[in-house]
Amino acid sequence: MIRNEAEYQQARERLAAEKKRLDELADRLAAAGLGADERKRVLDPVVSFHQQLEEEVASYERLVRGDFGEVENLHGLGQMLIGLRIALGLSQRQLAERLGVHESQVSRDERNDYHGATIERVSRLLDALGVTARLRLDSPLTREQPERRHQPSENG
Repeated sequence: MIRNEAEYQQARERLAAEKKRLDELADRLAAAGLGADERKRVLDPVVSFHQQLEEEVASYERLVRGDFGEVENLHGLGQMLIGLRIALGLSQRQLAERLGVHESQVSRDERNDYHGATIERVSRLLDALGVTARLRLDSPLTREQPERRHQPSENG
């Protein structure tokens, strides 16, 4: 995951270099007389890496625009928190200052996608980012039969 503008610029440069390398390799393989299937077999790993890099760049660009998507059952919450910082244009250093921690702590947390962060810690982070999060539970009871919600028993 690209976490800052410098990494984004490096990724774009790598993407351009990889595209050039991919085109040159394809030309060399064709000039060597390899058939389409043989060229595909050789090029597939390079193409796969190129596509992965393209997706990382596109993902960062979505985050900068504030397009986070949704988190289900808190899976991906860490990446969303990183995305919030990116979309708000804050550096890790600036976020660390808001949180009153060292920049290395924010860097470590982001490198680990906030894995194992407590609810209290996530709440402090959201406050520091100036973001309000709302949690909505979607249970099978409310989806299937709304009338089956908890009814008090006759005894009270």
